Amino acid sequence: MNTQRGSGREGGTTTAVNMEFVHAQGVAIPALGFGTFRMIGEACARAVYTALRVGYRHIDTAEVYDNESAVGEGITASGIAREELFLTTKAWRDDLSPAGIRQSLEASLRRLGTDYVDLWLIHWPNPAFELEATLTAMMDAVKERRVRLIGVSNFPVALFERAAAIAPIACNQVEYHPYLSQRRVIDAARRHDAVVTAYAPLAMGRIVQDPVLQGIGASHGKSAAQVTLRWLISQPGIAAIPKALSAPHAQENIDLFDFALSGKECNRIKRLARGERLIRPDFEPAWDD
Repeated sequence: MNTQRGSGREGGTTTAVNMEFVHAQGVAIPALGFGTFRMIGEACARAVYTALRVGYRHIDTAEVYDNESAVGEGITASGIAREELFLTTKAWRDDLSPAGIRQSLEASLRRLGTDYVDLWLIHWPNPAFELEATLTAMMDAVKERRVRLIGVSNFPVALFERAAAIAPIACNQVEYHPYLSQRRVIDAARRHDAVVTAYAPLAMGRIVQDPVLQGIGASHGKSAAQVTLRWLISQPGIAAIPKALSAPHAQENIDLFDFALSGKECNRIKRLARGERLIRPDFEPAWDD
């Protein structure tokens, strides 16, 4: 990556953001993170660099994204101290055996260029592997201080409850946006001191032209995307990880700590839910909603 270190949004000092936090297992997590799904190479490294320079401190990646090296490059170029960041990665579902998941972690740490990750997730459940053995191996990594928190992703309630009975699960990362209610998943997470992290929080761009969200945004001088993200992270225990390739979009997504939605506005957004699930791999579990 050819970006110079230094100060300024275009090479100057990083932007101060009045970030809000969610808490899980005694750890504070920035409520708004930066997602890197479908970002690779130089574009990913630049996007991460830009996100950190405009104020993000929570970065999300995954083994299967094939971008951990680029994420690490962007972090290094930003000049932000590692201890100021909350870094999440995920182990892919193809080998969740104790040996396999340990190898996954070591490879992720090597690519990211870090000694530890703050949150390590099982990316998707796989019934071919014993969940207790997988989580025990993940907890061993916590004891070794290679990982601060462990969690899961795309786990329906019954499976999440099983996981939480085995180990302290800090997060369930799921698709969550105005068109998909995750009430049961959220309720389960709250029962176990876990957060729900919303991926695809902008419904892969579908919310941009939504008249309800546009109307609410107009009353606050904000976009439909900003209203959506504000709605998500205003809910107790909810974090969101929108992605943005361009600097203006990264800045827009984080510029949402200067307004609040009314209860009436939140209820209008909540009523948009229509069971629209956008991420549907052929190995998906039996969903709750």
